Amino acid sequence: MNDPFRSFKLQPWRSLILVAGVTIFIAMIGEFLLIFGYYYLPALQSFLNVLFAPPLGLILPLAAAVGVGALAVFLCEQWQNQVILSSGSLWALVLCLIVGLFLKSLLPFPPLLVKISSETMVFLMLGVFWKGRPYWR
Repeated sequence: MNDPFRSFKLQPWRSLILVAGVTIFIAMIGEFLLIFGYYYLPALQSFLNVLFAPPLGLILPLAAAVGVGALAVFLCEQWQNQVILSSGSLWALVLCLIVGLFLKSLLPFPPLLVKISSETMVFLMLGVFWKGRPYWR
């Protein structure tokens, strides 16, 4: 019999979890720097007030999710000797990123840009598969 989960089990999970963890950590550092700058730099505070106003404030978290997905694929490309990218490994990377966002949501850290939601998951997939387009086959 053919094992339907064979491809799932053969993914480089340890490397993908490491890439997802580093990616989420970089996103958390970016969010922390934005919060820190908002409270301690008055010039940045006025810029962020304009940036997070309703027209751009709705698009910015979605663009950040695309950026996180693309960053994860970029990091996988840099660690090319550990992760061989294919469509299956891109899906596994998406799963690792979603689990990482869920674990991030459990931390007592306010989500500014990247929080777990269905919209974020869709745009995260969009970022992963947009940047990982050469590896689909």
